[in-house]
Amino acid sequence: MPTLIWINGPNAVGKTQAAHNLHRRLPGSFVSDPEHLGFAMRRMLPKARRTDFREIPQWRCAVGEMLLRALRGPENPVITPMTILDPDLLTDLTAQVRAAGHQVDHVTLLADRATMTRRIHLRAENSRSYSARNLDRALEVLSAPAFARHLHTDTLSISAVADDIAHHAGFTPTPDTSWRLARHGRQLAVQLRHIRLNA
Repeated sequence: MPTLIWINGPNAVGKTQAAHNLHRRLPGSFVSDPEHLGFAMRRMLPKARRTDFREIPQWRCAVGEMLLRALRGPENPVITPMTILDPDLLTDLTAQVRAAGHQVDHVTLLADRATMTRRIHLRAENSRSYSARNLDRALEVLSAPAFARHLHTDTLSISAVADDIAHHAGFTPTPDTSWRLARHGRQLAVQLRHIRLNA
């Protein structure tokens, strides 16, 4: 049965880049991002009541159903890059998938504070951004045993991170033999496509 690979970690650690690198190098894989559903639900509410979509019960239920639907097709693995700071929430979001007999491979990407600050700045975010303001809490919470397996990415390239995730989940990605300029171009394209104007 298809596998769900959940890539966790602080904002700006490289979850989405790793997910799309993995998708490109694992033919037949699919990236399923629960944030799309969350932001759609937020836009359905008046601005005064637009809370964190993780607190919307309907979002939690719908994510589980959508991931299960994605896993019912020929695509394998289904890759989900998203920050989750509550282990109980992570359990809830993957409960339907596990109950259906699918493998769930969860990994938390980490980096030290200096590396994370540099990556946040590379995303053109300043110290007042959501990523920067929540960095210390995210690093503390996600370093806990409840979020193992941990993968420290300070000295790893995006391709090396993707390799580690794939091999641990039982997949063999195609080699990343593209030129450096092409890799940077793809990474920039992924970054631009995932700018959250309403986060």
